[in-house]
Amino acid sequence: MKIIFAGTPDFAAEALKTLITAGHEIVMVLTQPDRPSGRGMKLTPSAVKQVALEHNLPIYQPEKLRTSDQQAPLIGIAADVMVVAAYGLILPQIILDLPRFGCLNIHASLLPRWRGAAPIQRAILAGDPATGITIMQMDAGLDTGDMLSIHTTPITLDDNAQTLHDKLAVQGAQAIVHALAHLSDLPRQVQPTEGVTYAAKLSKEEAMIDWSQSAKQLDLKIRAFNPFPSAQSVLNGNMIKIWRANPVENHGTAGTIIAIDKDAITVACGSGALRITELQKSGGKRLSTAAFLAGSPLEVGMQFDIA
Repeated sequence: MKIIFAGTPDFAAEALKTLITAGHEIVMVLTQPDRPSGRGMKLTPSAVKQVALEHNLPIYQPEKLRTSDQQAPLIGIAADVMVVAAYGLILPQIILDLPRFGCLNIHASLLPRWRGAAPIQRAILAGDPATGITIMQMDAGLDTGDMLSIHTTPITLDDNAQTLHDKLAVQGAQAIVHALAHLSDLPRQVQPTEGVTYAAKLSKEEAMIDWSQSAKQLDLKIRAFNPFPSAQSVLNGNMIKIWRANPVENHGTAGTIIAIDKDAITVACGSGALRITELQKSGGKRLSTAAFLAGSPLEVGMQFDIA
């Protein structure tokens, strides 16, 4: 098929690479403008743009797609379909209607649960046992279009947002290739009105740990916020990022370090406790607890700020 591809981050880049490998003709790549990143804040191309450059594909990077001038480069393209994955811009109806088969979205949840910007993180945070990929026919709403195919994957106790993202990126890429190969045979399912939830974008304010919550809740938060924005708490005036922990049966005053061994520190929560095995001091590197303690000794009885 002749495809316009719209996407920006690694999740989308995986789909673009797989579509190219499958033999589809990518007639245009839409991606977000280059953004400053890294310590030097140098303008950096998106993951999708990097793939497009490697394959000498035409690239278009509009700030918006609201005006006729912004839409003009797409109007004359005789594409069969547009594939959209984590693009980051709202597509107006005129763009949705351009390709012969419309626009298909690779969405990282089991719709209608977790429509919106952060479905992977929100699924972990909510303690969902599974998530997956929905291939959806796009309409003007926020992830409200008819579903063409649904693919489920379990969320394991070891999954964090990064590991689950990587699994879903591969699953999404495979799902869209399969959908395009069987497009005329896929039944369109209207999304049910029950079970709709919205995956709001993560904020740094959410990253602060409230130790009065249960150890199970905080374990979910640490995994959902790894790698961004990273769950964190203040200890003796220093911000500490907590990257890896697991809930254990123990008790004490919430936020208090109640045990230390060579591999972990155990902190009491509102119920249960967290055994922390990887953390990071402000300005430092991610370290195992053993390495962290070698450079920054801690003592039983020290108190993290509650929130």
